[in-house]
Amino acid sequence: MKTRVALLTLIALATAPVLAAPQGGFMDPAAPAAQSNQAGGFKAGEASVVTVKQAEEMKDDSWITVRGTLEKQTGDEDYLFRDSSGTMKVEIDHKRWNGVTITPKDRVELTGELDKDFNATELDVKQVRKLP
Repeated sequence: MKTRVALLTLIALATAPVLAAPQGGFMDPAAPAAQSNQAGGFKAGEASVVTVKQAEEMKDDSWITVRGTLEKQTGDEDYLFRDSSGTMKVEIDHKRWNGVTITPKDRVELTGELDKDFNATELDVKQVRKLP
């Protein structure tokens, strides 16, 4: 009997986070995706506001901020970002949404670390902010 109670308690504890209501994230009209809510924290240094074109010329691991729109979700945590100079792939971990819901019509400010490969530039987003 004690084993059964302990097992049921363990299952209840393990499934509780799965059943929690997700909040915030990118809201694509074609495929809505809600993300989890997180509290604020430490902001790592100041990042300069640049365009996608400027980001492509910068060094790997540079901290930058871009402003524009998220056009669509391309993977679990991958999105296509666009500004007036072009597009760039961005990766936004679920915990980075902080309860903010974004649609393709919303302007956003993304701050993070550039990840450059041979022929691709990606932004590993650490902060998402919805612009007015």
